[in-house]
Amino acid sequence: MQLRKLFLSGMLLFSFQITMAQSDALPLWPEGQIPNYIKNDIEEKHVTDANEILRISGVTVPTITPYLVAKEKATGAAVMICPGGGYAILAASHEGSDLAKWFNQRGISAFVLKYRLPNPKGMMHQHEVPLMDAMQGMTLIRQHASEWNIDPQKIGVMGFSAGGHLAATLSTHHNKGPKASEDARPNFSILAYPVISLKPELAHGGSRDNLLGSEKSEELIQYYSNELQVDDKTPTAFLVHSMNDGSVGVENSIAYFLELKKYKIPAEMHLYPEGGHGYGLRTKGKGSLVGWPQALHTWLSELGYAKK
Repeated sequence: MQLRKLFLSGMLLFSFQITMAQSDALPLWPEGQIPNYIKNDIEEKHVTDANEILRISGVTVPTITPYLVAKEKATGAAVMICPGGGYAILAASHEGSDLAKWFNQRGISAFVLKYRLPNPKGMMHQHEVPLMDAMQGMTLIRQHASEWNIDPQKIGVMGFSAGGHLAATLSTHHNKGPKASEDARPNFSILAYPVISLKPELAHGGSRDNLLGSEKSEELIQYYSNELQVDDKTPTAFLVHSMNDGSVGVENSIAYFLELKKYKIPAEMHLYPEGGHGYGLRTKGKGSLVGWPQALHTWLSELGYAKK
């Protein structure tokens, strides 16, 4: 009985923290209840380079940072953003907070997910951990939708590069495994130069190896190759990729798009001849790629998520 009271008290405190600290990073899990966690001495580091790109490494305690739109300006839509970084770092500014502000300007609340970076020193079964965090983030947003002026049927996920892999994994795996949850299902996904497949002919090797670690196997490679996991529960998607991407081949987006088409799931894909990798909203000097944010705005508007 005493243990139950302590658990309920902890959950109430967790809920209170979420309600009262909406402009700050919020704990993704109640204190002491982070799944797969191993006590460790890994140091989380934040480094900003000369191009004002913030890179976060050593993440073992995940958070989610809300960027909420005032009720009178909100469309009711929200997006959880998963920055990229090869499952080694998080590019938290140009693939995180910059996009959150862009969404806010269009009446869409945003949440930047600081998910755990796979590391055997800080977690068991490291390949499970990013998806656990993404599912928890989506569930929290949906559970608090009313107080955050969000329609629970208008919550999407966005990801870049390896963060795009995580966003696609959430889109294709929310209904798989023992912890499947309808609350964790995104209503739409936005995938920017995403890692989709872990198969050798398509994979970004660093992302694959960092995610799977020493447990890498053919079974896990197939399981986390998201083009193989699309089904009729996978949400609609917007994809953007450059043909000269030297890090993550454009074939990743094409493979995912074709699987969505096979299941008759609406999708929009924009492929550009130039642009490379890792640009976020920074498209100056990258030819026609400059138009991709407007294409996304139009797509969101047509779906009723963004102000026209």
